[in-house]
Amino acid sequence: MLEDLSAHVLDIAENSVRAKSTEVFVTVEEKKSRNLLLFSVSDNGCGMTEDFIKKVTDPFTTTRTTRKVGMGLPFLKQSAELCDGTFLLRSEVGVGTTTTATFALNNIDTPPMGNIADSVMTLIMGSPDIHWVYIHKTDNGEFKFDLDEVVEALDGDKSLLVTPDVGLWLQNTLEEGIKELY
Repeated sequence: MLEDLSAHVLDIAENSVRAKSTEVFVTVEEKKSRNLLLFSVSDNGCGMTEDFIKKVTDPFTTTRTTRKVGMGLPFLKQSAELCDGTFLLRSEVGVGTTTTATFALNNIDTPPMGNIADSVMTLIMGSPDIHWVYIHKTDNGEFKFDLDEVVEALDGDKSLLVTPDVGLWLQNTLEEGIKELY
């Protein structure tokens, strides 16, 4: 299993990159009032057939050619269900995919969030041509990070997104935005 939920987010969002998405929304909700921890990754990638969806949580089902197993979705499904949560995968060929996992916050086995800011920064720097949107919600409010706004501030120069200075700025901006919710 993956160590924390930010690692799951990174893994699922990397699936979106491999699916040739041009837009990816990552949402995290931590609602103590509802005993809910939720994350979803939604993309406009190539999507999956109904037959593939039925077997995608089998570890021996993968689209990768470099190895014969795909553990990300099976581990996420198992982790969510073991933590009094749910796993939902919706996909349509040519439209995209949404993967959602929920966890009971008070379940002793619910993994920690981990460093979600690092995961999102890694996704942006690794795939700067994708329109990334990150939304984090708590009982205290919502933080939304839209990469298009950053690209506009960079005068449209997406090549700057892979530079160390901008990477640190992305990480700090995400960390500060999330921290303000607590």
